[in-house]
Amino acid sequence: MESPFKGKTGLTRIWNAFHYSMDGFRAAYKNEDAFRQEALLAALLIPAACLLPVGALGRALMIASVLLVLIVELINSAIEAAIDRISLEDHRLSKRAKDIGSAAVFVALVNVVAVWLCVLLA
Repeated sequence: MESPFKGKTGLTRIWNAFHYSMDGFRAAYKNEDAFRQEALLAALLIPAACLLPVGALGRALMIASVLLVLIVELINSAIEAAIDRISLEDHRLSKRAKDIGSAAVFVALVNVVAVWLCVLLA
């Protein structure tokens, strides 16, 4: 059975999608400590990237690497919420899914360090 919300088109769909996205941001910020920490990191690093004397491409890469962390954290949080919705009992597949999501966030954070070092030391 498909969602009754599918089938909206045009501006109505865009408007609804915008509100669902804002709901997602609020839920992540309210319920996920890691997202709050990474949002704080973004609030510090994005202005820093704008103030540092680097070229436009370097600045874009620095900002994109920080935003990627937030994107990956949102996906990781969604995976964790879905797993927890299914069951809170320990299960090896649930652990695997959560650990892989956590590894993705770690890789995104390492990417921030690598990109910033490459841009700043170039």
